[in-house]
Parts: sequence; C-alpha cells; structure tokens
Amino acid sequence: MIEPRSKIKQNENQRHSGAWGKTEVVALVLACMLVLGSTAVAGNKKTGDDLDVQSSGLVNVIVQYADGPSTTHADKAKKHGATVKQDQQLVKATVMSLPANQIAGLLADDSNITYVSPDRVVKSTGYTDGFVAVNTDVAQSYGYTGSGIGVAVIDSGISTAQPDLSKRVVYSQDFTGQGKTDDLYGHGTHVAGIIAGNGGKSSCGSCFVTYEGVAQGVKLINLRALDSYGFGTDSNVIAAIQTAINLKNQYNIRVINLSLGRGIFESYQTDPLTQAVEQAWKAGIFVVVAAGNFGRFSVNGSNGYGTITSPGNDPYVITVGAMRTMGTQTRVDDAIASYSSKGPSMLDHVVKPDLVAPGNLVASTLAQNASLNTLFPSTLLPLKAYQNTSSTANSTYYFTLSGTSMAAPVVSGAAALMFQKDSALTPDQVKARMMKAAFKNLPLYTTATDPLIGVTYNAQADMFTVGAGYLDIAAALNNTDSIPTGSGIARSPIAVYDATTGQVSLVTGYSVLWGSSVLWGSSVLWGNSVVWGNSVIWGTNTSGQSVLWGSSVVWGTSTNSGFSVVWGSSTAPMSVVWGSSNTGSDATSVVAYGDN
Repeated sequence: MIEPRSKIKQNENQRHSGAWGKTEVVALVLACMLVLGSTAVAGNKKTGDDLDVQSSGLVNVIVQYADGPSTTHADKAKKHGATVKQDQQLVKATVMSLPANQIAGLLADDSNITYVSPDRVVKSTGYTDGFVAVNTDVAQSYGYTGSGIGVAVIDSGISTAQPDLSKRVVYSQDFTGQGKTDDLYGHGTHVAGIIAGNGGKSSCGSCFVTYEGVAQGVKLINLRALDSYGFGTDSNVIAAIQTAINLKNQYNIRVINLSLGRGIFESYQTDPLTQAVEQAWKAGIFVVVAAGNFGRFSVNGSNGYGTITSPGNDPYVITVGAMRTMGTQTRVDDAIASYSSKGPSMLDHVVKPDLVAPGNLVASTLAQNASLNTLFPSTLLPLKAYQNTSSTANSTYYFTLSGTSMAAPVVSGAAALMFQKDSALTPDQVKARMMKAAFKNLPLYTTATDPLIGVTYNAQADMFTVGAGYLDIAAALNNTDSIPTGSGIARSPIAVYDATTGQVSLVTGYSVLWGSSVLWGSSVLWGNSVVWGNSVIWGTNTSGQSVLWGSSVVWGTSTNSGFSVVWGSSTAPMSVVWGSSNTGSDATSVVAYGDN
C-alpha cells in the first residue's frame, strides 16, 4: 500500500558487509544467444517422480492427454478403477482418483496420455511506506487508479465485510468445495488490500498513516482456491485460472495474482500448473506469481538458490521476489528479504525472479476471525501504528504479513495502472517495460537477521536473487519503448551450463531482432546495458573478462555441493530440494514475522 503523507517507523535494520561468501571465480562468461523456443526438455517420462505407482492406495492425479479429455479416455480410466472428478480442458487434462498401482496399466492402455502427476498441494506464499520507494505515489499523481481493469485474485478468498474492499469485489466463486467465498484464512484479503484497498479505515481524523492500495479503482474477481489454512490443490488453482479466462471479457480481467505455489517436480513444459498459467498469458492476461519463501533454505551450501516455486518457474509469467524497505521512504537502502526464493528454477534453470517489490512487514487489510491473525497474534497491527491514540489495542482492520505473497500484488496493482493507461498493451509488453524500467542500483551485499531465532543471513543482488531489479511503477508507466506484439516475446531466459567449458550462458526463449540491434538498442535482455543492469550483472571485469557476478561467484566451482544441487543431473536436484512430499511454498514463520 502506498503512504504518501507520512512515514512508518519499522524495526528493520540493514547491515552491509564488504564481501559475501567470496569464492573462486568460475568462467561463467555471459553469452546471450538468441534461439527459437526453449532449451528445456521434458523427456519421455510420463509420471511425476513424486508419484508412487507401486502403492495400492487411491491417489488423486491429473492426467494430461495429447488431444484433450474425452469420454473414450474416461471409459479406459474407469476400467482401471478410476473415478473421474473433473475435466480441465485448459490443460487438456482430467482430474481423477484411482489406485496408484493401476497407473502403469492405464498408460499402457491409453497411448494418448502424455503425463500423469499428483493433484499436488499448493499453499499461500506468504503496506508499508516502502511503496513510496517504488514510486507508487508518483504514479498515482498521474491520475491512474486501475479503473475499469479487472484483477483476479486466486487465493484464500476476499472478505467483503472489510470496509476498505467491500465495493471493489464484483465476482466471487469457490473452488475448494467448502461452498464459501469469504476469506477464512486471511491471506487473500491481505493481498487484495495491497492491490485495491481504499484506506478508508486509516483515514480518520487522528490518523497519520493511510493504508491505500496500489490501484484502488480496479474490479476484484475473488476466486477462492485455498482453504481456511491456506492450502489448496493444483486442480483448484487450474479451475480458478480457467474461470478467470472465461470471465475475461465480462469483467475486463487483465491481471491474475497468484500469491501461492509449491515445489517443482518436473519441467515447466509438463507441469499442469505452469501449463495453466501459460494458457492465461496467451489469452491476454498478465499473470503475476510470487517467487516463494525458501531463500533461507540452504541445501548442501546452495544458499537458497534453486528454490523458485511452481508456477513461478514458468518463463511466460512475471515472478516476483520480496524486498525489505528498511522503514524509510528512499529505496537506495532497501535490501532483498532473506526468505525470498532465488533462481534459477530447478530442472529447467529458468532465470527467476523477474524482478522484486516490497514484501516485508507489509500492513494491509484484515479479515476478522480468520486463521492467520488468530493463530499468529503477533501479526496484529497496533492502533498506534497509524493513529494518534493512547490506546494499547490492536487494529481490527489491518495486520502485518511478510513474504513474496505481499510483493506480488504490488506488481499486480502496477500492471493494472499500465493497462488503464494503454489498454492495447499485451502481457509481454507490460512485463518487458517493467523489467527494463526496474531500479538497478541496489546494494550488492546485504544481511538480514531473523528476529525470533537471531540467525543472520547474507545475500547479494545478483540476477538469480533480484532479477531485472526493483519495481519502479512510475518509470514503467512512462516507458514508451516499442515492443513487438505476440505471446512469448518477453519469456524469461534460460541459464545453460556447458560441462565441457564450465561456462553458464543465457538463452532467450524467443528469437527476434528489434530494429537494427538486439532487444532495445544497445541493450541485451531488458536493461540499459548488458543483461538488466548498468553493468554486467552488477559485476566487474576479472582479468578483462566479464563474469556474471564480478569477482564473486554464487557456487564457486562446478564441483561444489551448492552448484551440484542446482545443476545436478536428472531429477536429483528436485529430490534434494523438494523431496517427495507435496510441500507448499511457504513457511508460516516467514509469512508471520519477516526480517529485521
């Protein structure tokens, strides 16, 4: 939410270190190559690695077909003990329940099946004065509010009893099977407030802070896919995405916000969740996805790299990491949140996140009696945070959360403003302009301390941590660069490791020459110079040769365990990072408490 009138004092402190984990320099030479299509290969395997096909127990699965589900396919599945639950034409699939040990027989019986995966669990991934740091107040001074633009919030619901949001919700539907569209968890209402809260309950005579959303004029489409504890399934989310596409013209839905995710278990080319978000993108809807909250997850010294969650690993969508605003209105001291997931993505090595936005200690709209604020009373916001009062009571309208879940809706609101200004923009054009206009001058090395356990985490602002940089809404609105139309032009690049040379190169997902140069004049890939920055990935030249991280490389040598986790062969990295469970992409303590 923006706060143009005053400044909130928050307990966020930043300490800069001179060098973070300096390791041997590897010849990671930046070689941006233009090729048609993606380099990721799904392979011939037809079942997810987290699917135990030996078990006799029933399992809910999503079965994808080459030509889409039909009664013929359903009849074959029923012969193997399947109960068909739902067809999902969006991804040419059927959701069904059947004995796991019948899957092999079904695959043998129906050659039209392309992939079978569990109906996995997804979870939520998750206003400060920091919204000023992304120039939201400047953007609003232009007169844009997102009026007329529909934003679909696929989350735990939106509380229409929340006064700051009650007039913004124009459509609600439940996909959890609970028959309720209200927010019983609290996460969706918080996200919706960041997008569209009108600040009414913090505009009192004694109020000195107003918690306003980025795009207060949008229409909110409430698609409840997560239950009262923030959990849902792939099929819930896919059904909600399909509904958003179906309602696109009726409500002018130009943006979908997905502050949720789960682990990666296969290529984005096969994953039904990523296939669904691609279909929405191709339908003309800008899809914003939270990067995930696993940046502290250091497997074998990986320092949180390779922890982007699905569907944020899809190269079409814009994937958002979380920043700490440091309690100031300037952005020059802002730093990456320690929990913000880092790229590249597992298996496909898609370069993510695409950019970062404020997401730490974010105060936004509260759904009363919801699970989050009830289970975690420390999230409640004191009235003194925004009112001149002697009361020690907590607000019944606002509370505070941290996570990439909170950063994503800042970008969703920004996209709504851009679509209002120019309705002819495509999702790719919005993504490209946001990435090019992103603020690049972030501190290279930062630290953050968990206030609960006292652990300090180190981070560096490389391309796999902050992407193209820090969202700048005003700059994105003012960008008028000509960008080709067509879906997929702004696909996130792929990082490719050559074991022979020891080099990592970037490969774009689309082959195109814009004018007489490559991707915006003398720049390559969205930046003002080479790859998103004012220099080569904020690095320096080493012995005359530019490397991705200057004189400090993330993994050191290719033999390092951290490197092996991200660049290992086959499915080993997935097993190391995500295991065989359906773990959601959130740690409750991260969402509740954030960084100091």
